[in-house]
Amino acid sequence: MSYQDGSHDGPTLDLRFRGFLPVVVDVETGGFNPRTDALLEVAAVMIDMDSKGFVSPGRSIHYHVEPFRGANLEKAALDFTGIDPDNPLRGAVSEHEALDGIFKGVRRALKQYDCSRAVLVGHNAFFDHDFLKAAAGRCDIKRDPFHPFSCFDTVTLAGLAFGQTVLAKACDMAGIPFDQREAHSALYDAQRTAELFCTIVNRFRQVGGWPPPAPIEYPPTLMANNKPKR
Repeated sequence: MSYQDGSHDGPTLDLRFRGFLPVVVDVETGGFNPRTDALLEVAAVMIDMDSKGFVSPGRSIHYHVEPFRGANLEKAALDFTGIDPDNPLRGAVSEHEALDGIFKGVRRALKQYDCSRAVLVGHNAFFDHDFLKAAAGRCDIKRDPFHPFSCFDTVTLAGLAFGQTVLAKACDMAGIPFDQREAHSALYDAQRTAELFCTIVNRFRQVGGWPPPAPIEYPPTLMANNKPKR
């Protein structure tokens, strides 16, 4: 079924991404190695679609996370993010509780939009995806709603759409306010990344890139005449 052939009354989120639900994820960590370094924050932003086929950031879910037992914490990473893992005001929860909350929220959105699987959207998406998968493995969580390897990377999309790959600069080009003082918070970065992703998807729709035009059907005689000569 397709939007073009009239099988749907209008554009739907499951149709837009072939049954997949884009979910923006951002993590803050104690280093670069997902197997050894701590996951310290995780945030997810759902993507909604209106009746005209335009997408927008939806519900956000955010957790401060306790470092897992034996986790490595690089001083340079903590200085960069400004996170103090020992601060009791963080209200941190275990990795299992954080992922369980994120995954339940994603599964609710999958049901709402009749999608089969979530696809992680991220700025340098492989980084966030690797930390999410590593934490799920440590927690022995079997029902991971995210596609195991496919992602939508806003670095690539922003490079194509705006000629910028740094999140703050891409947001500036897209007309999205970006406060450097708020950056490197998982929730703030996920929300800005969600706005950037939606801006790019919506602009593509505005210029006629989606729904794609119907394929041209050539008469059989014309097709036969255009066959390459051997």
